[in-house]
Amino acid sequence: MDLAVATEAFSAHLERVRRLSPATVKAYRSDLRDLEGSAGGIALEDVDLEVLRAWLWRATQRGDARSTLARRSAAARSFFSWALEQELIAHDPSLRLIAPKKGRTLPTVASRDAMTSLLDAHREAAADGDPIALRDHAILEVLYGSGIRVSELCGLDIDDLDLDRSTARVLGKGSKERVVPFGIPARDALDAYLRRGRPGLVARSRTFTSAVVLGSRGARIGPRTVYELVARVLSPIVGAETVGPHALRHTAATHLLDGGADLRAVQEILGHASLGTTQIYTHVSAERLTATYRLAHPRA
Repeated sequence: MDLAVATEAFSAHLERVRRLSPATVKAYRSDLRDLEGSAGGIALEDVDLEVLRAWLWRATQRGDARSTLARRSAAARSFFSWALEQELIAHDPSLRLIAPKKGRTLPTVASRDAMTSLLDAHREAAADGDPIALRDHAILEVLYGSGIRVSELCGLDIDDLDLDRSTARVLGKGSKERVVPFGIPARDALDAYLRRGRPGLVARSRTFTSAVVLGSRGARIGPRTVYELVARVLSPIVGAETVGPHALRHTAATHLLDGGADLRAVQEILGHASLGTTQIYTHVSAERLTATYRLAHPRA
C-alpha cells in the first residue's frame, strides 16, 4: 500500500475510532507526511527500521527539538502498530525505534503581583463599557481564574456557564467533559461582559451564535485572537518573546499549588489525564520557594 494512502486511513482511524482531538490528528498526520518525504515514496511494507532511523536522523540534523523527535517517534509507533493490526504489514519496524526523551523544561509563570497589576489595569480599561475591553478583561480573568485551555475557552457556549455557582462546563482533550470553578473576579468580569459587552458584539453579526466569547465581528472568537491578546499583555511581564494563553494556565496551576492546593485537585481542574503532567508545577513551586528562602532567610 502507498504510504500516503495509509497515512490518511490512519488519520481517519484516529479521528473516528479513537476520537482524538483535531489538533492531535493534525500533528500525527504532519509527522507521518514528514516520514513520507524522508522515505522517498517507498511503499508502506518496505519501510524498515533503518528508514525510520534515517528519518529521525535527518530531523536531528535540521535542528528539530527533542520533544519533536519524541513525538514523531510516538506517531510512527502508533501508526505501524495500527498497520500491523490491519494486516497491512507483516511486521512492525518501529518496535526497536528509540527516540530521545523529551527533556522537561519549566513553564513560564507570572508572579502574583504581576497578575494582580495586569488584571486591575484591564478592569479599569473596561470600566468605560467598550465591548472589546470588557471581552479582553473577561478572557484574561477566566484563563487565569480557571486554568482552562484556550480551545476550551473558545468553545464555551452560554449554557456552559453557571455564574451563580461560578463554574463552567468545558470540553477538553479527547472530548472529555469537566466542570471547572473560577473565582469572584472572573465571575464579575464575565457578568459585566455578558451584560454590557457581548450584546454590542452580537449586533455586528448577521448570524446567531451561542458562543460566550466573540470576535470583533460578532462570530465565535478564534484561538489566534486570544493568543495575540495574551502575548501582547503578558510578554512584557514575564520577559519572554513567545508566550501565549498556556502561560496563564501554567500560572494558575503554580499559584494554586503555592496556595496549598492538593495536587490531585489541580489535576482535576486542569483536566490532565496523568498526574505526572501536573507534577511539573510542583517543581516550579519548589523553585519559587527556594528563591524566596535564599533572598529572605539569614542562614540561606
